[in-house]
Amino acid sequence: MLAKDLMTPQVVTVAPDMVASEIARLMSKHGISGLPVVDADGAPIGMVSEGDLIGRTNFDREGRRDWWLTLFSETPLLSADSILALAKLFAKLRIRERRASEIMSAPIVTVSETTEVREIAELLTAHRIKRVPVLRDGKIAGIVSRANLVRAMAAERLECAGDLRRSNPIANWFEKIDQRFAQLRPRPDRSAAVPESSASSPALRQPGADATEFRKLAAEFESGEAQRRGAEHSARAKLRSERMKVLIGEHVTEQRWHEMLSAAREAASHGMSEFMLLRFPHELCSDGGRAINALADDESWPETLRGEAAEIYLRWKQDLRPHGFRLGARVLEFPGGLPGDIGLFLEWGE
Repeated sequence: MLAKDLMTPQVVTVAPDMVASEIARLMSKHGISGLPVVDADGAPIGMVSEGDLIGRTNFDREGRRDWWLTLFSETPLLSADSILALAKLFAKLRIRERRASEIMSAPIVTVSETTEVREIAELLTAHRIKRVPVLRDGKIAGIVSRANLVRAMAAERLECAGDLRRSNPIANWFEKIDQRFAQLRPRPDRSAAVPESSASSPALRQPGADATEFRKLAAEFESGEAQRRGAEHSARAKLRSERMKVLIGEHVTEQRWHEMLSAAREAASHGMSEFMLLRFPHELCSDGGRAINALADDESWPETLRGEAAEIYLRWKQDLRPHGFRLGARVLEFPGGLPGDIGLFLEWGE
């Protein structure tokens, strides 16, 4: 069974600037405990849950002044009108409410419509989350929650045999993509450097030829070169688009994660102080890599990660950060002066 077969298609979403009281009212109205936060284009950038609203620890709850949200959490039967009245009182006290962009959990784990149920269950377990948005063309098409999975398992017995992905799925996908688009890459035509017509051209045989003929030949060559460069650019763009689809839909399995850590351990044994966990196109970031490029001035770069990069960040945050490991990101190349591929690095040096 695939994500599209069990997802809830009607998804309630919130904008980054929506205030906490309105988010709480939406949760109460629709009887849900979590809402995706989407940008102006409809792409998910985070998730707001009840835990984000009321704080996950006693310290968080005591440190926040939105006390009425705690009351809402402790009183599930509180009506939407009561919540609105509390919100108005809150406004009269001139206590600034926090917005979705300030309390949301980010980056966000997502799946595609063709992600299998077993893989979704593994993601929920690995990242300790209760729901994942389902994407279609980069926008939310539905959402799969634990409740959806329980209903699916009750209706159909999941296969017992695990179907782990191959050890290096990205490399295998890239190989297939390269083969698929091989014919799109223009092959160098060495005869283009000297046009065929030039060998028999009277302009080249006659010492007193008009320079106009020479300029025409040069212009024809430049036109051919421009077409060749355009074809190469189009082929590269299609290839990057296909790679983006792979990275957006790829997920970090337990096996893949342990392979990354084993490779990092091997790097440490050779005296290295960091290891690149993933290299990915800058388009995988929701902002095109701008926050990572300006890393010293912008600490929000983790929120821009998507797909496999986002999952690696969340795994590091959950499993490795408590043990002193750091995660760094930097642009690896600047083709044409613009950010190119980006690397995620596991760091353990002083």
